[in-house]
Amino acid sequence: MKIEKIPSFAQSLLEKAVTIGDTVVDATVGNGHDTLFLANLVGETGRVYGFDVQLEAVTASAERISSHGLSNRVTLFHQGHENLGHCIPQEEHGKITGAVFNLGYLPGSDKSIVTKPNTTIAAVEQLLTIMAPEGIIVLVIYHGHPGGATERDQLLQYCEQLDQNDFHVLQYQFINQKNSPPFIVAIEKR
Repeated sequence: MKIEKIPSFAQSLLEKAVTIGDTVVDATVGNGHDTLFLANLVGETGRVYGFDVQLEAVTASAERISSHGLSNRVTLFHQGHENLGHCIPQEEHGKITGAVFNLGYLPGSDKSIVTKPNTTIAAVEQLLTIMAPEGIIVLVIYHGHPGGATERDQLLQYCEQLDQNDFHVLQYQFINQKNSPPFIVAIEKR
């Protein structure tokens, strides 16, 4: 397949924005796959800040990062992403070049614990304030679960109203797939 699938397109966008030494955010660490990807992107001199409300996600991510010897470049918070503006040190504000969200629930876990539109939008708003120019937020929106359509709709409404003079907003999705396939909304700060 020549067209990039959702996960690889998300990574492609982050690879364009993030370089060695940068500061990035994994707003939903889940099982740590994106955290590990970001830790490799930022290199030894960079920093990844990761957030999750589920202790099992933070623990799994910490183990994944540790098994690759990258714990020294990752700081994990057992907190919701709506708290990222308070958790990320002030000296990092204005330096964040990339952020990723995988919305929905933690695969292999309690499917009733899901991301919520109000906390996700609060986190995006904070990131837009503290990101560097040309920094990119990648929202991977899984919306086929209870509450997912509401979060999707509120996020799209929020993103559509972002001023085009300040932000570029892209939607990337497959339109002929069944069963509510995930899609991406990417926001680049101008």
